[in-house]
Amino acid sequence: MKQVKGFSKLSKEEKINWLTENYFSNAQKTKETLKLYWNKDEKLQKLHDEFTENTISNYYLPFGVAPNFLINEQLYTIPMAIEESSVVAAASNAAKFWFDKGGFKAEVLSTQKVGQVHFNSTADFQKLKEFFKQVKPKLIEEVKAITKNMEKRGGGISSIELRNKTQELANYYQLHCTFETLDAMGANFINSCLEQIAETFTREAENYFTTEEQPEIIMSILSNYVPECLVRAEVSCPVEELLPNITDARKFAHKFVEAVKIAKIEPYRAVTHNKGIMNGIDAVVLATGNDFRAIEAGVHAYAAKDGSYSSLTDASVENGMFKFWMEVPLALGTVGGLTSLHPLVKLALEMLQKPSAKELMQIVAVAGLAQNFAALRSLTTTGIQQGHMKMHLMNILNQFEANESERQQVIEHFKSNTVSHSAVVEIIQGLRNEN
Repeated sequence: MKQVKGFSKLSKEEKINWLTENYFSNAQKTKETLKLYWNKDEKLQKLHDEFTENTISNYYLPFGVAPNFLINEQLYTIPMAIEESSVVAAASNAAKFWFDKGGFKAEVLSTQKVGQVHFNSTADFQKLKEFFKQVKPKLIEEVKAITKNMEKRGGGISSIELRNKTQELANYYQLHCTFETLDAMGANFINSCLEQIAETFTREAENYFTTEEQPEIIMSILSNYVPECLVRAEVSCPVEELLPNITDARKFAHKFVEAVKIAKIEPYRAVTHNKGIMNGIDAVVLATGNDFRAIEAGVHAYAAKDGSYSSLTDASVENGMFKFWMEVPLALGTVGGLTSLHPLVKLALEMLQKPSAKELMQIVAVAGLAQNFAALRSLTTTGIQQGHMKMHLMNILNQFEANESERQQVIEHFKSNTVSHSAVVEIIQGLRNEN
């Protein structure tokens, strides 16, 4: 196979022809499969094509909803885009469980986002500090053209600091900047500001430092670690309300708290524990057109902020009250990017009653907390596989293209039997052999 040149300049049909001819044994069937996922509306398909580069088809994920979420005494139905079968069901069950116990409480603690200009210099740090003090007003002034509209709405640059990092890396310094971007995630805004700051800093430095001392800009880029963009979500109720039987309720509360404590001190458990939280968070983040990779990176970094990877959630029983809560960094937006382009994203935001970025932070955090509650509830009672495998049953039936009669018989059988892949296959084959 030869290297392909100018691939991005080819038409979609030409790209598909090249791919199918070089990588697939049945080129025609592959083309048909790809085109099955094209939208019949050509205008809508063109919109999707232009979301990214070298688009050849659409990749579908289920777009589900979890109703009955009571958050700060307001009722929500939460959209979730995810392929894992048990996630939406678990979120819905958690919402139902807490609905008559006061629901979820959520609060945005802070909204500051971070960007940095990274540079090297051999100059004395004291000299750098004196220069920074002089140049800081100009750095802010020359970025005004970019920040003007954001400032009108109450946002903009919050602070610029010179940080000495030479103990960690020789000659390394940074301009550490914080931003308020309001309802925008603000990635483009932050990066544009940083690049202008770097340009001004470099120009002004030319007449201040010797040739050898001149700062060398390495890069200017936002950070996805946002520990000052923080939201808290929690639930609480008397222990006796957790289960009908008070003895069982106390036992459940004890085991639940212990499960969280284990995730606090055991990284192997903490990773899976937090992955469950992210099942809920990512699904809503994706459904609302936000950057779930950025959220993942920031959240997992936050989980290790104290020097070891740990649970994001906490739980306690005090004075007969069960309490479960989480603080998590979420840099989200409700304007810009896909939020104003993708038709399903626009529907998702309308479903959430057109939230501000702060409101969306609260909703997303609650989805994560609900998911974790549902997982821990299963783990400490019936076990995680019972519910998970019953949801997985449908995937197995679809895999074997079971007809309606077979589906009904298999589902009925596993109402009272343990689901496993091999057991399902055995039942299906038995039914087909009978016929």
